[in-house]
Amino acid sequence: MSCRRPAGLPHVDATTPAVLSLSGPVARDEVPELCHAVRTLLETTSAGVVVCDVGGLGPPGLAAVDLLARLQLTARRAGGRIRLRDPDPALHALLHLVGLRFECEGQPEEREPALGVQEAVEPGDPPV
Repeated sequence: MSCRRPAGLPHVDATTPAVLSLSGPVARDEVPELCHAVRTLLETTSAGVVVCDVGGLGPPGLAAVDLLARLQLTARRAGGRIRLRDPDPALHALLHLVGLRFECEGQPEEREPALGVQEAVEPGDPPV
């Protein structure tokens, strides 16, 4: 029994994550609708990630933290996750303060050094 490869390039499913733009202060009654939007985006795309553009969210506060925590929980329950785009540094610090870790676009991974950073070598260090 033999298996013949199809001609041409192999099929590559290059999916890009869906984007959900959050703008202005979000009221508490809008949270279920946004959670439903995240669930729907994950179900209709096969990317597994919804990018939340939080650049226009406004000043960070506990309402924004609550919203992002609920969106992440909804995404996890649907088998995916959310990634933040353009977070305010204060929002990032507030999320870190309350113990929520979110993946952000454009950030180097924790185990990789930032670009342009070189490790210093001491004269007496043995070679690795």
